[in-house]
Amino acid sequence: METKALLLIDVDGPLNPYMALSRRRSPQGYRRHRMRPTGWETGQALPVLLNAEHGDELLALTDRYELVWATTWKNEANEWIGPHLGLPPLPFVDWPVVGGSTGEGTLWKTRHVVAYAAGRPFAWIDDEIRERDREWVAVHHPGRALLRQIDPLVGLERHDFDALARWAAEN
Repeated sequence: METKALLLIDVDGPLNPYMALSRRRSPQGYRRHRMRPTGWETGQALPVLLNAEHGDELLALTDRYELVWATTWKNEANEWIGPHLGLPPLPFVDWPVVGGSTGEGTLWKTRHVVAYAAGRPFAWIDDEIRERDREWVAVHHPGRALLRQIDPLVGLERHDFDALARWAAEN
C-alpha cells in the first residue's frame, strides 16, 4: 500500500488570516471566534478568524494526504481550531522549541518539518515560508515536497486547495 503524503497545516495565516483582523469586517466566509489557548488565559480572548468550509476542503484531500497540524498551537489546534472546521483530532508536530534563529536564514519550523516528514513526501502550508526554506528542504529532504506560502491577509483560497490536489495527484 502506498504511503500518503503529509499535509502539514499551519493555523495562523492559512486558516486564520490574522492580518485581516484589523479590518472592520471579517473576510467573506470567515467567522470571528474568541479563544483562550495556553498562554492566553487572562485579558481579552484571542480573536481568531475561521472559515468552516476549509474543513470540508481539507477533508476532501484525505484520499491523498494525511493531515497534520504544523502550528504553534500544537495539540491545542485539536481543541480550539479543528472543531470549528469539522476536523477530527489530527496528529501534530511537537516543536521542541518555538521560534528563534536558525543561522541558515530559514524559518525556525523548517528543519523540524523535514525531521517530522522523515523522508515522506509532504506539502506544507504556512504564511512564513520563503525561498530560503524551499532551498533548504530541496537539499535536506530526500522526498517530494511542496512548500506553499499563504497570504496572512486572505488565508487559504480556492487556488491553494487546487494546487494541493494537483501536487498530490502527481505523486
